[in-house]
Amino acid sequence: MPLPSQNPGENNKDFVSRCMQSDKMNKEFPENSQRVAVCTNQSKSLLQKVCETLEEDDDGFTEDLCENNIVIPDESDYMDFGEATEEIELQIASYRYKDPVTQEIYFFQYPGIHKKNDRKLVLVSEASEYQGRKVTLNKPFRTPDGPKKSSVYVKNEKGNVVKVNFGDPNMKIKKNIPERRKSFRARHNCDNPGPKYKARYWSCKAW
Repeated sequence: MPLPSQNPGENNKDFVSRCMQSDKMNKEFPENSQRVAVCTNQSKSLLQKVCETLEEDDDGFTEDLCENNIVIPDESDYMDFGEATEEIELQIASYRYKDPVTQEIYFFQYPGIHKKNDRKLVLVSEASEYQGRKVTLNKPFRTPDGPKKSSVYVKNEKGNVVKVNFGDPNMKIKKNIPERRKSFRARHNCDNPGPKYKARYWSCKAW
């Protein structure tokens, strides 16, 4: 059973109070001072959380799903790119690792040996599982809060669900201007856009 994790919208004080009273915490950390330290460390706003970037190109980046980057968009945020879609239910266990030097926190979908800046990360805990949260594959949606203009959930070559972030949020698409569209598609080799789990594919679809 994983350590308690902070719910969306739950403030630090309420979370720490709930965390301190949990059966798991009382069993694993009988000393009050231990529970305070662990629960405070679990508080989202006190840690820098980073999700693992799997692929990156000029159009954006693909990242593994973790507890910090899952977005359930409103229907009005979805865009139709003419792709066959599939609705699935997420069941993701995020494993929390820490950089022993910078203390940055990273999330990975699978346990194992993970490194950052040539340093081996230390496993801190297994975070909560996401269950019963449905997302639609191959259907892009606008992301006004970033990190890019749009995102889309897809399956990668291993069959894992990943999040692809694409599009410059500071620029407008001008595909209605034939010269602009032709130039963009030529620069990005959109006749051969690559696989769906990379940003270039979806940027080309947008143009």
